[in-house]
Amino acid sequence: MSKVEIIVLNQEDAKTAEANGADRLELVSAIAEGGLTPSYGTIKTVVKSVEIPVMVMVRPHSYSFEYRKNEWDAIKEDIKIIQELGAAGIVFGGLTEKHTVDFDILPMVLEEAQGLSVTFHRAIDQTDTLEAYKDLCDSPYHIDRILTSGGKPTVLEGLDPLNKMLTASKKTPDQPIIMPGSGLSSSNIEYIHKQLQASEYHFGSAVRINGDFRNQINGEEIQKIKRMVN
Repeated sequence: MSKVEIIVLNQEDAKTAEANGADRLELVSAIAEGGLTPSYGTIKTVVKSVEIPVMVMVRPHSYSFEYRKNEWDAIKEDIKIIQELGAAGIVFGGLTEKHTVDFDILPMVLEEAQGLSVTFHRAIDQTDTLEAYKDLCDSPYHIDRILTSGGKPTVLEGLDPLNKMLTASKKTPDQPIIMPGSGLSSSNIEYIHKQLQASEYHFGSAVRINGDFRNQINGEEIQKIKRMVN
């Protein structure tokens, strides 16, 4: 059985997603900008309203995935608050100017996030994705999962690199879980799941009414997806 993670923006989203079978939530704000860290109040109300795990985006700005040293204090405080409010984990991704994984900030994030699950998000798709995946696996820093479309705009276009990453991830138990995400919907997940057999999938606008984040979550879409991946 594969897990289904749903992007949510607020308490109403969270309750609807859980009621219709979501296994885990990714909580973000400013989705039009690719997702930023939500407010204290939003994190608190969402975490309290559901039983399933809530992963919270840690991203202080939208203009890149590069973070200067003077931004670290804010990131650190966000992680601390997320932990205090009882979320299951964080979603983070940091890159260097050369578009490689930032191994200066990553260990600082992991140190601060001890006890939380950590997802490295689609910042990895802004790099040489297979190389960045190898670098993460070979590093001494453990992350739980990687959200990726295989370096392509959508999962459907990235099936080949995703298959390579999934094959590698299954070789040893300590490798990060590969969670395909981007462009997934009830109309293509059955085919994609047959190709990838991933243990987790990530859905966004496709589970919204008319595929639009300005609209409510369509619970029937989540139910349909769950049937297809199980």
